[in-house]
Amino acid sequence: MRILSVGAHPDDTELMVAGTLAKYAEAGHEVFMCVSCNGSMGHYEIRSEHLQCIRRTEARRSAEVIGAECILLDLPDAGPWHTQEQRALYTELVREVKPDVILTHYPDDYMSDHVETSRNTWEGSFWAAVPLYLTGEWATAHNLMPAVYYWEPLTGYGFDPYYYVDISEQWEKKREMLLCHESQYRWLLDHDGIDYAEFMAVTAHFRGLQCGVQYAEAFRPCQVWSRTRPGCLLP
Repeated sequence: MRILSVGAHPDDTELMVAGTLAKYAEAGHEVFMCVSCNGSMGHYEIRSEHLQCIRRTEARRSAEVIGAECILLDLPDAGPWHTQEQRALYTELVREVKPDVILTHYPDDYMSDHVETSRNTWEGSFWAAVPLYLTGEWATAHNLMPAVYYWEPLTGYGFDPYYYVDISEQWEKKREMLLCHESQYRWLLDHDGIDYAEFMAVTAHFRGLQCGVQYAEAFRPCQVWSRTRPGCLLP
C-alpha cells in the first residue's frame, strides 16, 4: 500500500504517529510524510526566514530514518486558511502520491493550523478522485477515495480511540525521528518547560496501557460514505 501522513508542522507527525509509519515501512509499504506549514513561527529567537530552512532540513532528516519521502507544501503558519488555492494544492498532493491510506490530525484539535490541515486533507482527498476537478500539473484523478485515519490531539482531549497500533518494537525509531527536530525540542523546553520526548513517551505508554502493550498510538477512522472499509488498514 501507499501511505500518506499529513501533519501541520514539522514534528507533528513524528510526535503522534511516527511509530505507525515505521511499522508500515518495515512491512514494505511506501510511506510519504507531508508537512503543510513551514514552521516559521516555532521559535522566539531564530528569525522566521532562517527557521524555515532549519525545519525543512529537520523534516527531511526525520523521514530518512524510515526511508519515507518527505513532501513540503510550504504554507505559512497561522494561515490564511481554506482557500480555493489550498484545496487545489491538497488535491494535487493526493493525486501525486495516490495513497491507499491517509493519516492526519483529528478535526477537533487545539489550534487552527492542525484543524485546517485536517480539513484541507480530507477535502483534497475527496476532490482528488473527481475527474472533472482539474488542477495544474496533477490533473489525473486518483482512482479511489483513500481511507482516512485521524491521530489523537495532544493529551487526547475529547478523543475516544477506535484502533490502537502496537509500536513497542518501533519505539526507539519513533524517538529518533522526533529528536531530529532539534529546534523544536529546544524551543518547547526553554519556552514552555516541556520535554516533548518525555511528553511523547507518556502519551504512547498510556495508550499502550489501554491495549495491553508497552507503547501504542491511537486512531479513529473517518466514518463517512466512501471512506469506510471492511477491517482495518492500520498495521
